[in-house]
Amino acid sequence: MTENLAQINEQVKSSSEFVTKIKNQIGRVIVGQENLIDGLLLGLLANGHVLLEGVPGLAKTLSVKSLANSIKADFQRIQFTPDLLPSDLVGTLIYNPQSGNFTTKKGPIFAQIVLADEINRAPAKVQSALLEAMEERQVTIGDTTYPLDKPFMVLATQNPVEQQGTYPLPEAQLDRFMFKLKIGYPSKENELQIMERMASTTKSTEIQPVIAPQEILEVRKIVDQVYMDPKIKEYIVNLVVATREPAQYKLDIEEYIQYGVSPRATINLAMAAKAYAFMQGRGYVTPNDLKAIGPDVLRHRIIITYEAEASEVTAEDLIQRIFDGVEVP
Repeated sequence: MTENLAQINEQVKSSSEFVTKIKNQIGRVIVGQENLIDGLLLGLLANGHVLLEGVPGLAKTLSVKSLANSIKADFQRIQFTPDLLPSDLVGTLIYNPQSGNFTTKKGPIFAQIVLADEINRAPAKVQSALLEAMEERQVTIGDTTYPLDKPFMVLATQNPVEQQGTYPLPEAQLDRFMFKLKIGYPSKENELQIMERMASTTKSTEIQPVIAPQEILEVRKIVDQVYMDPKIKEYIVNLVVATREPAQYKLDIEEYIQYGVSPRATINLAMAAKAYAFMQGRGYVTPNDLKAIGPDVLRHRIIITYEAEASEVTAEDLIQRIFDGVEVP
């Protein structure tokens, strides 16, 4: 086992060098926002979708586009609006009167990295079409089902402030996102750098591709091999069960949780922890890896009660109490 672990460690160290290169390329355009960039890379490595929440102007769209450029991936940005139709997303059948046949016109969802801008502005029919693409990695147009290119990743944004003209995302769809990243304002120093770099009518900085999409698929195979001790696996399950039965772990938070997280959270915690360890150049998972990625994986899955809202207890508060209360291996 020790020899295998050493071998995995060496393989991870040599394979993870491109992560720093991608960060350097994105850093040529984006100032700060390390958590955002790390979250995007984790989603890419762990084959998960990412929901970005933050006020306008925090470089969410630019970060996603920069990531796509750095891995030479096909990129599409879709602006979600209340009048958007499923066919605007997935495509449609076009009738040719001369031949009497239908031809398929594929929509913007047929890309490797898709940015769903202001995702909560689209109605339920569009959300259900997106749900099939996110979960099944396929799209149905008419009677034909088309597989989507690999890697396929949906990065969605939503504004936490403005609620007029928005449709709350259903829990089933929120659960399909591996991460929910909360994007905050930059520091004073970063704000000054942003002004110096971006306050110009000409922006000549170009991002050079670091890795090809096909290579990402090979890297994911190495991420899957990152070692996870049985005690770490048990720790993940304990964290998940603590959201459903907190009293079992002597946590006095049962009145604040309406519904705990699903088994998909268990899977996502394990996959994200492996990807995080890989990004650190390590071939094994530690409890600190789970503490680092845990809030981003769980915050959108815990449904709080009215009592929690009245007491101003947030999902983040509950997650922190769970991590503090569950025994670390």
